[in-house]
Amino acid sequence: MNCEPFTVNAPSPDRPGESCGVFGIIGPDIDAARMTYFGLFALQHRGQESAGIAVSDGRDITVYKDLGLVAQVFNEPTLAGLPGDLAVGHTRYSTTGSNRWENSQPVFRHFGNNAIALAHNGNLTNTSDLLARLGPLTATTDSELMTEAIAREMENAELTLEDSLATILPTFEGAFTLTVMDQTTLIGVRDPRGFRPLCLGTLGDGWVLASETAALDILGATFVREIAPGEMVVIDHQGIHSQFPFADTHQQLCIFEFVYFARPDSKLLGETVHSTRQEMGRLLARQAPIDADITVPVPESGIPAAQGFAEVSGIPYTDGLVKNRYVGRTFIQPAQEMRERGVRMKLNAMAGIIGGQRVVLVDDSIVRGSTTRQLVGMMREAGATEVHLRISSPPYRWACYYGMDTGDRSTLLASDHTVDEIAAILGVDSIAYLELDSLIRATGAPTNVFCTACLSGDYPTSVPDVGGKFLLESSP
Repeated sequence: MNCEPFTVNAPSPDRPGESCGVFGIIGPDIDAARMTYFGLFALQHRGQESAGIAVSDGRDITVYKDLGLVAQVFNEPTLAGLPGDLAVGHTRYSTTGSNRWENSQPVFRHFGNNAIALAHNGNLTNTSDLLARLGPLTATTDSELMTEAIAREMENAELTLEDSLATILPTFEGAFTLTVMDQTTLIGVRDPRGFRPLCLGTLGDGWVLASETAALDILGATFVREIAPGEMVVIDHQGIHSQFPFADTHQQLCIFEFVYFARPDSKLLGETVHSTRQEMGRLLARQAPIDADITVPVPESGIPAAQGFAEVSGIPYTDGLVKNRYVGRTFIQPAQEMRERGVRMKLNAMAGIIGGQRVVLVDDSIVRGSTTRQLVGMMREAGATEVHLRISSPPYRWACYYGMDTGDRSTLLASDHTVDEIAAILGVDSIAYLELDSLIRATGAPTNVFCTACLSGDYPTSVPDVGGKFLLESSP
């Protein structure tokens, strides 16, 4: 990611960047903008660069979006100016390119008497082919490219939004979970591999689409089911139906939804994320036992795995790292010294707990290693006599083309280092990663329903050979 403004809570270099959140709602007497606002709050963890809402009153679509967190972008006057009972919303994290207002979502197109708004989570892998087919465009993101393709199909072929999507969706390759709307219809889509999640719920007589079930909970909506891979669910004020425009579908949900992306209180594939992360920790303790005094999590996503590790190992769990929960996204340009101290702005080790102890430090993943190295240094400074690192996922060795911010392989710590070499680089007394089969077992799901490309190098689709970069900025 190449963000122009520095952001103090930008995703850690030691973990993949968040995958964006999408939302949609339709229903009689629903204040769609306000409900979308609350839904985006629940999806804030999936993207903190920008937020946006598109709302329809049945005649016109109004879009409001800006850089920043949901609470920074919207207020009472703003929401009051977005009347309607149909809306889509988005929280953005860009996997490549700049954090610019122009790239915030939902993407909007107006043409003739029609208008559409689109929110996207994922990455297309065939943007060059689509550009060649569509001709010269001013689009700078794959999300804009999709919107343009849909709008042209609607305008040139005089099709409805549903029929246009059914025609154009099979030309998209890669990862794309979408919420799309025109003035009267809400549509949710998952690509034929289902890389990114999408669920369906009811709210009174209305319907809700969201990246995670936690967004339904915050509204008091009732979970109905997950949208299937390759499914296009179509909702208007007359009812709901689905169609499957793709010839071949097969569930391959990103395994990192369980490891890191999803909220612990969300459910995926019928399992609560928190419980699966605890099971990862239990399996890790059995796989890589160690003699130590305390188990310390890296907050927040390392907490459940540390709880599971402590339960099985018998090494007492303690909160040895304190997280500053008020470090929010900012566009202030700090001095270089403060950039380098970014980890200390977010986490601080408690010497009274750490001092004189042999520490098991539990985290969910390591991507580049710089932040982990700083955390280990903090443990040493706080007086830890030993630091044993336990990671609740396998080594991250391969670049992702489906919606995670990883860069190319050359930036990944584990791509060309052995586990012993990684331990030396990070300055730990020992390190162990959870094995892939154990990670999958912790989810309770079959092996063949996940994409594990970043861990195994087994890509489920063709990927672009452009040096790890996309021809267009991607906007999950």
